[in-house]
Amino acid sequence: MLSPNEVPLDQIDVADAELFRSDAVFGYFDRLRREDPIHYCSTNKLYGPYWSVTRFKDIVEVETKPQIFSSEARGITIEDDTLGLGTPMFIAMDPPKHGEQRMSVSPAVSPENLMNLEVGIRQRTNEVLDGLPVNQTFDWVDRVSIELTTQMLAILFGFPQEHRRMLTRWSEVGSASPESGSSVVESPEARMQELHMCLGYFTALWHQRAAAEPQPDLISMLAHAEATRDMPSRPLEFLGNLMLLIIGGNDTTRSTMSGSVLALNRNPEEYRKLCARPELVTSFVPEAIRWQTPLTHMRRTALCDTMLGGKQIRKGDRIVMWYLSGNRDPQSIERPDEFIIDRKNPRHQIAFGFGIHRCLGNRLAELQLRVLWEEALKRWNKPMQIEVVGDPVPVDTSIIFRGFSHLPVRINA
Repeated sequence: MLSPNEVPLDQIDVADAELFRSDAVFGYFDRLRREDPIHYCSTNKLYGPYWSVTRFKDIVEVETKPQIFSSEARGITIEDDTLGLGTPMFIAMDPPKHGEQRMSVSPAVSPENLMNLEVGIRQRTNEVLDGLPVNQTFDWVDRVSIELTTQMLAILFGFPQEHRRMLTRWSEVGSASPESGSSVVESPEARMQELHMCLGYFTALWHQRAAAEPQPDLISMLAHAEATRDMPSRPLEFLGNLMLLIIGGNDTTRSTMSGSVLALNRNPEEYRKLCARPELVTSFVPEAIRWQTPLTHMRRTALCDTMLGGKQIRKGDRIVMWYLSGNRDPQSIERPDEFIIDRKNPRHQIAFGFGIHRCLGNRLAELQLRVLWEEALKRWNKPMQIEVVGDPVPVDTSIIFRGFSHLPVRINA
């Protein structure tokens, strides 16, 4: 197998699922940032031709020009129509409709509401951590990462907690790409069949909330907001926004909860530093998010001919902004390949995107991670006490997400 430096530049295609599964993609991103930071790939047979934007500053430029680089034209993933779902959702809309719908649910993650949520998040985190086995191997992804993020999602939606694992399943199905080899669902038809079950469940919840007084949950907010109160009459748009909120609330936080354990185990000096100074958890959390970068990319479509980084972009071209590469750009982040929990400016990163489409729930994700590690360090405060004892298994959904389906861990007494 050729190394990244041996592959002819014009044949580099970073949208290869195997490169992500093996983490080999970092070598290709390094080379593109050095030699061809705005790189055109004409050979991808699955998605078609696309531009890779690999440097931090160029990604920011694309993100801040929605009038040129559209989210709505053909979706926000390298795969057309947003993972091939073909469902409108507000993150895949351009202004002004994007802002109107985003505003409908933004109160759920306002600073005031986050303060109200923290007590409950800490209580549920304590319950999950207290239930973990000691001196036994268990799957951190299932027992901690999935459990905590799914409980949080159920609260945000006002969804029955006893059915919360349905949210996990719908998130995995919604983000799966059977065309690129994912085994989560066997076919695009099977995928849509499951997602229509999701739509049916949430439509029933919607009618309950619409008939009641407004409540501080996402479905009630959508049901009572002027811009979205008729959304069930547009079922595909309703399904698209459900997928956005479910996947956004599940996969990214879940991946970083697992990735943070792995990062500490692979960087034992940083683990020792965190145990000695637990107050560093506030900078450790954004560094773990940067390190993991659970959302690898977003896509835009050029609405007109333009120039980007000295390259001629044509109207209709597919532009892929690789956040995973931008977060390892040495021109913007000092020592980017190192995991450093006490960085001076750990929030100088683009794991949540940038500009008007920046992740709505970024502060909630940070809150959940901070509480998890504050409580974990109270119980297990010795370096390597939460020990990774086997190989992590990467997620098998699509190249848009970078996370784990299994992470064997042992808590040493």
